[in-house]
Amino acid sequence: MLQLEMIKQMIEFNRTAFDNTFKAMSMVQDQTEEMLLAYMEKAPWMPSEGKKVLKEWLDKCKKARDEYKKIVNDGFKKMEDIFSKSEKEAKKSAEAKSK
Repeated sequence: MLQLEMIKQMIEFNRTAFDNTFKAMSMVQDQTEEMLLAYMEKAPWMPSEGKKVLKEWLDKCKKARDEYKKIVNDGFKKMEDIFSKSEKEAKKSAEAKSK
């Protein structure tokens, strides 16, 4: 039982570490995007088609980033579900042994 609690704490720690790192990375990417777009808007040598392609690329990067976060969160949820089931089974087994 103690092992399951430790595993759940490890999963929660890893989830928190991932969330914090992901937020920091997202902030850096968002700020870089803002600077790049501001620079491109003032660049007379950049054709409008190039600006359009750049904006589409940035949008796809954001979408991929959000999909990645969703996949990782789904993985954490699955791990929590697995160990929650194991914990319930361990409790049932302990109750059966005590009777």
